[in-house]
Amino acid sequence: MDSRGELFDSLESFLRQLIGMVESEGLTFLADIELSFTQVRTTMLLACSGPLPIGAVADHLDLSVHAAGRNIDRLVELGILERRENPDDRRVKLVSLSLPGLEMVDQHLAARRRALRAFIEQLPSEQVDALASALRPILAADYLHSRRPVQTT
Repeated sequence: MDSRGELFDSLESFLRQLIGMVESEGLTFLADIELSFTQVRTTMLLACSGPLPIGAVADHLDLSVHAAGRNIDRLVELGILERRENPDDRRVKLVSLSLPGLEMVDQHLAARRRALRAFIEQLPSEQVDALASALRPILAADYLHSRRPVQTT
């Protein structure tokens, strides 16, 4: 096996286990408030992007506008999202996180951060230093930049 193949296998295994550990903490919190997977995806998209038109939410999540609208309606009913007119075009409705929605996302992310910190605390110091040194140039080069930008119009 070549070094790229070996790296792929190792990285895939590492990420699967790390994400499983971190997400189990975060998803437990979200399961308690009984959101569907699509509602969670909608919420996290808006947490990352800020206000978006319903059509842009649908496009980004590969949903029909009707399906996105139903999910958004439910999240508005739950007080997680707010819907308002676009100041530049009153025909367009923008959706964004409400204050309770922002707090929910913060709690979800805090659970994930706690799990990630617990993982890091288990590592020996030399592995912490080696991993940080390996990640620094990769992150600085921005290889992880999203290939699919969120549309805001």
